[in-house]
Amino acid sequence: MQKINILAIVGSLRKDSYNRQLALAAKEIIGDRADFSLLEYEDVPPLNQDIEFPAPEPVKRVRNAVKSADGIWFFTPEYNHFFPGVLKNLLDWLSRPISSSEPQVLAGKPAAISGVTPGMFGTALAQNHLVTLISFLNMKVMNAPRLTVPFASQQVDEQGKLVLRDSYPYLEKQASAFLDFVRRHMQEK
Repeated sequence: MQKINILAIVGSLRKDSYNRQLALAAKEIIGDRADFSLLEYEDVPPLNQDIEFPAPEPVKRVRNAVKSADGIWFFTPEYNHFFPGVLKNLLDWLSRPISSSEPQVLAGKPAAISGVTPGMFGTALAQNHLVTLISFLNMKVMNAPRLTVPFASQQVDEQGKLVLRDSYPYLEKQASAFLDFVRRHMQEK
């Protein structure tokens, strides 16, 4: 069987964001069980129908990355009880048809969601809003297990690096579950 290709989409553009660190921890946990890459999309412009066709090069690049992925794992912070605008903009671009003969690239893709925040509620509200959107876009959402990591500042070392003292076993469980979820989806195709 071919090696699974997981694409991580981090909802924060900050280089050392907690959610980027969480994605890198997931990559480490997955190890050689799958190919795992992070989508870089800071150059994707705001969605504007005046520039939709032909799509800007950064949009083409992220669409191709999504098309080649077997599963998409979202790592989102929570901003004002919602997921970030940069993630919404990316999903808006990805939700648009590529051409009159080629549909959007998210439909049918298995998806997992995790998130970490300094606050006490984790990212549960942002994740629920994200599930609403990606379900509408016909992604196959793995609703359980999901991971919300609250109080991020209590799970960092002296340099501010996320170490996941309490949450690591839950991330391991989610990683294994998502690989199984993606495998099942690939077998059904």
